[in-house]
Amino acid sequence: MAIRVLVISDYRPTSSVRPEAEIFVQLAQMGFEVDIMTYGESWYCERFRNAGINVIDFHPREKFSRRESDFVRSKIDERKYDIIHLFNSKAIITGLRAAKGRNVKIVLYRGYTGNIHWYDPTAYLKFLNPRVDKIMCLAKSVEEWIAKQMRPSHRHKLITINKGHSLEWYEGTEPANLTELGIPKGAFAISVVANARPMKGIIYLVQALHLLPPGLPIHFLLIGNGMDDPQFRNYIDSSSYKENVHLPGFRKDVLNIVAATNLFVLPSIKGEAITKAVIEAMSLGVMPAISTVPGNRELVIHEKCGLVYPMKDPQGIADAILRAYSEPEFCKKMSSAAKEQIERNFNTKDTALKVAAMYRELLSGKKL
Repeated sequence: MAIRVLVISDYRPTSSVRPEAEIFVQLAQMGFEVDIMTYGESWYCERFRNAGINVIDFHPREKFSRRESDFVRSKIDERKYDIIHLFNSKAIITGLRAAKGRNVKIVLYRGYTGNIHWYDPTAYLKFLNPRVDKIMCLAKSVEEWIAKQMRPSHRHKLITINKGHSLEWYEGTEPANLTELGIPKGAFAISVVANARPMKGIIYLVQALHLLPPGLPIHFLLIGNGMDDPQFRNYIDSSSYKENVHLPGFRKDVLNIVAATNLFVLPSIKGEAITKAVIEAMSLGVMPAISTVPGNRELVIHEKCGLVYPMKDPQGIADAILRAYSEPEFCKKMSSAAKEQIERNFNTKDTALKVAAMYRELLSGKKL
């Protein structure tokens, strides 16, 4: 008999949810009976239905709505699911309430390192709730953090499974014409993609501008919201690279822009767990240079498929940039190796197989 799975998640932002959504397309192809509760206007609904997945036009809009939890419970009773897989805060709380008293296994997803504490009562409404059977962690750093907040006897609930990508998704991505963004032809272009929250460490990147030898044909594309923060501008405007820093803001063609650059830089200082933007750059064959933020330690291996420097270290960032610029053959080698790293160790097929194995072993009663 096929395993019946109910997934509750938000699949409206197409590009960002693709690695997660494709897990369930592949599970359906493997013979799992998958129902997905999501917003009916999601573009992915058509993709799901074409894969034989039953789409339920529903997603919780509140965390503690009795009406919404009753609706989910009615589906549990009707469809007799074996497993419920919950992917966001509203889905988790609603799903756990709905599953009360029902013989169904509950799997939660966690993609962020931190913000779960054993002393926080609200943690027991979600990840530390004894009703949870398994927690799928995006990175080893996430698993390690939650393990510290759990009783040792509960740590068997944790498993790390990354959301893999497929190089096929990036085939046909045409590199942008960077001259249209003010970058001279032939310049060494560096891309950074982030919404400039403090955890992204952009302040250390702009400080690194002051540590680079002046006059090099190196240009920076700081792509995303908040990159024009006055604090950043002060460092940019007082550096010799003032004219070489470009702030295009939020862009829908971000993949095309990244594909046209020589180096992708991530200066994050906390919170990351397998950063999607880095995987995208690597999939496009762009060399990564990232900080030692714990979540990405399995992704970029120093001098094997990119460069890794200490967090909060402007000199480390400057050194990585200079090495990539001054050693073009090394940069080319790392770019190729980065793409191979995704293909071998972070691909979506392996992710789906690992999720399938987790489901089967969970239902067999065995600990992973």
